[in-house]
Amino acid sequence: MDLALGGRVAFVSGSHRGTGEGIAKVLAREGAHVLVHGFAPDEPARVVAEIRAAGGRADGVVGDLTSDAGAERAVEDARRAAPHVDVLVNNYGVAEGAGWLDGSTGDWISIYQKNVLSAVRLTQAFVPAMRERGFGRVIFVGTIGSARPAARMPHYYASKAALPNMTVSLAKELARSGVTVNLVSPGLIATREVRERFSEERLRDNPSGAICTPEDVGNLIAWLASPLSSSVNGANLRIDGGSADCVN
Repeated sequence: MDLALGGRVAFVSGSHRGTGEGIAKVLAREGAHVLVHGFAPDEPARVVAEIRAAGGRADGVVGDLTSDAGAERAVEDARRAAPHVDVLVNNYGVAEGAGWLDGSTGDWISIYQKNVLSAVRLTQAFVPAMRERGFGRVIFVGTIGSARPAARMPHYYASKAALPNMTVSLAKELARSGVTVNLVSPGLIATREVRERFSEERLRDNPSGAICTPEDVGNLIAWLASPLSSSVNGANLRIDGGSADCVN
């Protein structure tokens, strides 16, 4: 199926590694010009080189999205590399932190900077021009844990729980503009780091019996990024092999 992504420009935050890398490579394979984001100057280089070696188009952008100044730097890099951004994939986020009775309120503020405000900054930077052009895709990457949190890392789960709300709110803000907003909520993703921690049996522990890879997430996002998904808006799509025990 031709997803009609040729000529589109996609910014994927946190795409220098892990799930973001898989998303970036799938979008490039489908014909998009991908802006590979990292936090340090050398971080995007490997993924950019691999995309180009495979015949795709990619450029690196750098900036610390947890601050206004850092996000502005990444946006400036993007604007130098491409005339506009058609697809914004707010992938960057971290799962870290202590329990309810440990740590400090500073830990909560830090995780919201990483998992919520990083996406807000990029959305505010790129969406106005999408609306003016009459086409755009904003895709947040969340987790099934937003609806089924664990006791550990409560600030992580609370921050991710903001994303379904933000998705619907932004979709309403951009109603009838040609810009759609959706959320993809993965379960356990077999990144390199996860494969080092969990056995193959654990990774297959879902009703489908399949291992979810970064490329699987990328395939779903590539479809959401395409013009073919125009009727999907404000949705929270789980990609977890059916392992979630409640409906978002």
